[in-house]
Amino acid sequence: MFSKLVEKTPWPQQVASRTAIGPFSGSADARCIAELAAPERLLVVITSDTSASLALERELPFFLDEPLDILVFPDWETLPYDNFSPHQDIISERLDTLYRLPALTSGILIVPMPTLMHRLAPREYIAGSSLVLQTGQTLDVERFRKDLLRSGYANVETVYEHGEFALRGSLLDVYPMGSDLPFRIDLLDNEIDSLRTFEPESQRTVAKVAGINLLPAREYPLEPDAVRRFQMNWYDSFDVDHDLCPTYNEVSAGRSPGGCEYYLPLFFTQCATLFDYLPDNSAIITTGDHHGAAMHFWEEVKTRFDEYGIDPRRPLLPPQRCFTPVEELYRLFKRFPVLELRHNPDAAVHQTTAVLPPPNLAAKHPADSTTANLVRFLSEHQGPVLLCAESAGRREVLLESLREHQLNPTVVGNWHEFIASGLDFAIATAPLDRGLYLGPGQPTLVCEAQLFGNRVAQRRRRKSSSEEAQTNAFKALNELREGVPVVHLEHGVGRYIGLQKLQVDNQEFEFLALEYAQGAKLYVPVASLHLISRYSGSDPELAPLHKLGSDQWEKARRKASEKANDIASQLLEVYARREARQGFCFDTEDRGYAQFCAAFPFEETPDQEATIAAVLADMQSPRVMDRLICGDVGFGKTEVALRAAFVASCNRKQVAVLVPTTLLAQQHYNSFSDRFADWPITVEVVSRFKTTKELNDVTRRARSGDVDILIGTHKLLQSDFRFKDLGLLIIDEEHRFGVKQKEAIKALRSEVDILTLTATPIPRTLNMALGGMRDLSIIATPPARRLSIKTFVREHNVALIKEAVLRETLRGGQVYYLHNEVKTIEETARKLRELLPELSIAVAHGQMRETQLEQVMSTFYHRHHHVLLCTTIIETGIDIPNANTIIIDRADKFGLAQLHQLRGRVGRSHHQAYAYLLTPPQSAISTDAGKRLEAIEAAGDLGAGYLLATHDLEIRGAGELLGDEQSGQIHSVGFSMYMDMLQRAVESLRRGEIPNVDAPLDQGTEVNLRAPALIPDDYLPDVNSRLILYKRIAAATSNIELRNLQVEMIDRFGLLPRQVDNLFQVSRLRLRAQDLGIRTIEAGPEGGSIEFKGTTPVNPLSLVQLVQSDPRSYKLAGATRLRFEKELLDIHDRYHFLEQLMDSLTTDPGKTSAHA
Repeated sequence: MFSKLVEKTPWPQQVASRTAIGPFSGSADARCIAELAAPERLLVVITSDTSASLALERELPFFLDEPLDILVFPDWETLPYDNFSPHQDIISERLDTLYRLPALTSGILIVPMPTLMHRLAPREYIAGSSLVLQTGQTLDVERFRKDLLRSGYANVETVYEHGEFALRGSLLDVYPMGSDLPFRIDLLDNEIDSLRTFEPESQRTVAKVAGINLLPAREYPLEPDAVRRFQMNWYDSFDVDHDLCPTYNEVSAGRSPGGCEYYLPLFFTQCATLFDYLPDNSAIITTGDHHGAAMHFWEEVKTRFDEYGIDPRRPLLPPQRCFTPVEELYRLFKRFPVLELRHNPDAAVHQTTAVLPPPNLAAKHPADSTTANLVRFLSEHQGPVLLCAESAGRREVLLESLREHQLNPTVVGNWHEFIASGLDFAIATAPLDRGLYLGPGQPTLVCEAQLFGNRVAQRRRRKSSSEEAQTNAFKALNELREGVPVVHLEHGVGRYIGLQKLQVDNQEFEFLALEYAQGAKLYVPVASLHLISRYSGSDPELAPLHKLGSDQWEKARRKASEKANDIASQLLEVYARREARQGFCFDTEDRGYAQFCAAFPFEETPDQEATIAAVLADMQSPRVMDRLICGDVGFGKTEVALRAAFVASCNRKQVAVLVPTTLLAQQHYNSFSDRFADWPITVEVVSRFKTTKELNDVTRRARSGDVDILIGTHKLLQSDFRFKDLGLLIIDEEHRFGVKQKEAIKALRSEVDILTLTATPIPRTLNMALGGMRDLSIIATPPARRLSIKTFVREHNVALIKEAVLRETLRGGQVYYLHNEVKTIEETARKLRELLPELSIAVAHGQMRETQLEQVMSTFYHRHHHVLLCTTIIETGIDIPNANTIIIDRADKFGLAQLHQLRGRVGRSHHQAYAYLLTPPQSAISTDAGKRLEAIEAAGDLGAGYLLATHDLEIRGAGELLGDEQSGQIHSVGFSMYMDMLQRAVESLRRGEIPNVDAPLDQGTEVNLRAPALIPDDYLPDVNSRLILYKRIAAATSNIELRNLQVEMIDRFGLLPRQVDNLFQVSRLRLRAQDLGIRTIEAGPEGGSIEFKGTTPVNPLSLVQLVQSDPRSYKLAGATRLRFEKELLDIHDRYHFLEQLMDSLTTDPGKTSAHA
């Protein structure tokens, strides 16, 4: 089709020729490029901006007749002369592309115009700095380490990101640039024994490989010669006081400061452009207004140079040294034949195409059938049509609705297959947003966006791994920094001051050192780590340190324990009412449910699957469900609710969805209607959008049972509102409801299944969930490839705001600007428009009329505005994957849960997201607000919602469960210990016993085999990783868990040294001894002793028999101690002897005497 048009032109044979064809619309340019791609040459496609190149990257594989390499040269995603450096993943992709380019003979390279204009490192740097490793090769580790550091790799404890390496004994982990997975190099002396890839999340091996290719970690070198060259060029370029320039000082010290990429020309004698990397027979295709984009970018570079080049501490290189000027760029174009694909229908062209804009087939109203317009189009078109769905689930939904019109399209793989098949109507699955239309009678592509309007699909890529689902149970210990308060079960609250090694009986052991009141120190052996938990209950600074050896801790513990018992009985009353009421056992009908799940367009994350399974199990059981789902913003909680609602509706029960704001009600209504469109389920919404007449009608239908799912704000809780048969209540964003609404919900609690969704559970609900009152599911796995949000707490500053907005809009994104005062919002809008005259700024707040607000949100969603200036109305908001920067004005006025929720509005795609929390000067901020801001800046990682709520508990001084009085108790013993007490009290009350306040807390078993049992420094140098492993070993409850831990440690850190083996043997003995009610075991070269607890299940008769069978070796010392004398020189002898001894204690003496 397009190749015939090009045949008559000089492209691609004639160098320096320029040919224009057009017009192009929809995905026609992708089809044209795919048709012109040939196996004998590389096609370089230049787009006008980043979003156009991303669209092409998605569309090309679908249109290609034969599979070809598609390379993308990504943009740095920073502003010209920025003081940020690009994300490591971006640098990795860029270096990989530059490394592969010169040798490519075919394929397609996509590059946005602004990216093309940056000057690059010369070819010889990339080629000369890469290093190949193979099995069997000798490797001088020290030299290799220095080479890696010189190439810009960072030496870390654990490798998670591109450009990092870690050295542990004979193991070397490295994450090369351009590689999908990091590598683990196993050395035997100085020879490479094996090369394996591993999963960064779990640190476990994936597969063996034969060789690896290491690219440099940056686009500029930092070895001594390059640093000297940088310094000489710096002196020549700038007339400033060099010692005052941080960039100069950092590079001179061999480090890489942020934004160093914009000094790249100083590292080389000469820079290259992307054209220098291209093979000779390449041909260029440009799409869109490339010249306009180049001019615009050049203007912007000059403006930023003028604005920021005046700081003598950060002098800037003139634009022509860092970037290619427009005239020079178009001169470089002349080395290649150029084909221009013009989008403007009025532009002059050499050859005219038959392309027309794709028809819009969207229904005017969400309730109208989406397929009716398509059916009409098919009958009028009289030519082959290919329908394209975004996912397999969506494809099934479309097929369902087409069957109603007696249409059964065949499923095909791609465009080529469709054309070859000669079918009139077919359906395919591909992530396309734009259709292709060449007029009536011609082959046409209709994509889902044309049918459903501009619905933005979030595309996710994820590797599923059950390992990831291993809970982050050790998060709390992870936060053990020196000086943090901890609770020891027997001695109370002290401060952790580090891990220390001590000699005991001439053997080396590792201890946790804790400091108590008056400077007293306590050393806790690592094997007893299960006695220690992190103190959280109030400000860590004010934690009450206890006095060792006094009864102060005993009293505090006893008092808290009594309180916990009172609370437990109140809890149990609520609980018993809930247990006694028979809930409804829902039946999950398999066929329909499976079909409904298939329509979910993304892959479920492991946590999400576990949560869905838990919710379904709750609904099937006769108990009333009360589950709290805590998942970070955007981690897929709504899908869990949708599936629960589906099951309830199939069982003829009504569902109420309670949301805090009208806007959210509308959004939920849209997403519920969308998912239930193909099912006989009626969804309705109660909101201010509706007239009184409509509302009365909905109320009547809800009462008569004609409405299956009703979504609304707290109106639903009013007494005049009745349901015929309510079976499930879904509460979204629970932390936004007030006490009154919560009381109304509480009344429903013992009768209706309740599912609560929240990103940051407010402390009270968290307390209840942790106390076992309500079931808690945590969704902590982020959807694939979501980078965590970079958070900055800064003083309010106009230049910073401008930078942040431009950084986002230039990469094709949008910005939320949060200003929470309606009376000054218009004034702020005026200032923003002055600051950023070329951008479109929309305003949204809760006092606007609903229709107007809906209009603003919708236009922002469809990318008609760059910036949305709004109040916290977006907190319960609409997902806008394209908005990846949020600026929060007066951040010191918000609570922690709210800040987290607001920050979670961004970072919903796989771009680096930024959150700027702007505050007044430091002196004007209260200490509590300062702490909140520190906490949110620190919890940048994904899945931080749950962590932050426990943090909020500390800042507010632990939330109360059923009243205020016990926050004092929590303060004295710490949150997690208080929860343990509560748990025990609830359990004993359930068993019908009266909780015993004086009962000693279960301290487990102590085992001492007088042999070093620790993880040595040289095996695992990182203190934190050692602590976590000690805690995991101490917390293991079975031999299988211990064995898995051994396997994991060998995989991650190499073969276990003797001391670690001893540690595992001690742990195995401890597990056995705990079951036998043994308090302590001691064993040395000449024997040892075993002390039993008063509650031991061991039959005293078996002890008597043991002593009688060999009175020389065994003696009873007191009522609970057994001594033994035996020569046990080696730890293995001691281990086997104790194993046999415990075997003899477990056999019932009654049976043995009968045999005798």
